[in-house]
Amino acid sequence: MQHKIEAIMNQIEEEVIANRRHLHQYPELSNQEKETSHYIQEKLTEYGISFETGYATHGVLGIIKGKKPGKTVALRADIDALPIQELNNHDFASTHPNVMHACGHDAHTAMLLGAGCILQQMQEELHGTILLVFQPAEEASPVGGAQVMMDDGVFDTYTPDVIFGQHVWPSMPAGTVGVHDREVMGASDRFKVVLEGKGGHASMPHQTNDAVIATGHLITALQTIVSRNLDPMEASVVTISMLEAGSVPNIIPREVTIQGSIRTYDAEIREKLKERFFQITNQIAAAFGVKAQIEYVEGYPATINTPKWAQLARNSVQKVLGEEATPAQQPALAGEDFGRFLQKYPGAFIWLGTQIEDKDNQAPLHDANFKLNERALPNGTKLLAQLAIDALQKLNEE
Repeated sequence: MQHKIEAIMNQIEEEVIANRRHLHQYPELSNQEKETSHYIQEKLTEYGISFETGYATHGVLGIIKGKKPGKTVALRADIDALPIQELNNHDFASTHPNVMHACGHDAHTAMLLGAGCILQQMQEELHGTILLVFQPAEEASPVGGAQVMMDDGVFDTYTPDVIFGQHVWPSMPAGTVGVHDREVMGASDRFKVVLEGKGGHASMPHQTNDAVIATGHLITALQTIVSRNLDPMEASVVTISMLEAGSVPNIIPREVTIQGSIRTYDAEIREKLKERFFQITNQIAAAFGVKAQIEYVEGYPATINTPKWAQLARNSVQKVLGEEATPAQQPALAGEDFGRFLQKYPGAFIWLGTQIEDKDNQAPLHDANFKLNERALPNGTKLLAQLAIDALQKLNEE
């Protein structure tokens, strides 16, 4: 089967790259992926793959039924873009102002379409069913599209025994893949705090309850949540990324707003961080005589692989790309909606190396200059197909 995957891949490599470039030119934001969804449906029809639509509005489920009975494997790709003005000048740059595929979802979608094309041509050899899950709104944290697709019944008829996803990873060279046995990416909670005091003239601070001073102490104190409440070996981070205060230099403002995120891997630690966040914020506010209004939103859960399926993924990578293709990688605290699928179904999420040749100028994910190495697209396409076949074989053996 591996040789057949390779042979078909050689035939469709240009098609996969063309699909990625088309999607990159015409990106759509979360929950607005109407044309992207139509393009996916057109390609599935062209490849002879049956599909269902309407999940999370623009989600699509491709269904490849093998000619022999067996279990069910799901492969997932996210399809939405980000509100970023692209700064690249290649000939397939985004044509939509302030919208860009800066997280590689165009590549994810193109590779899953390619894998579907391969697997559809191998129906005679397949023992079971393969689901192609094209998920909208991955970037729309904290709601996202994964849970909405499941709530809409995407797996009611065909329930996966295992699910896999992959993400382009610009810090890893093309030809390598990051596979983690357990923790891959973090839970991502968000907060907004408004500290309301009493404003006044900058020369008469004694007549005010200064929310700016209180905020300064709060920002510093919030950093102790991790540094003084957790074991140093337990990875977590509290980040304040937005601050709004005042309008002129000679007036102490009445209120200050800060926003940020809290990220971790462990569910118990996540709850502990949230508890300490509320305690510290309310106590600092009380100490400085201001009021605290807190909005705290729990976002995506941590993305935690099932060790058995992570090992199968590692084996599949080595079949496709060689024994040295799975270097050890530390997990990341970035959030990923795929974690919701893994809460309900066993599976694994992997990182596909897509570093450009000029690695010193490799922009990170979510950057207006983000690029990926298109030489990695055939790797990821073949890998998805191999993963599905290997997983079906293991499930059916069990």
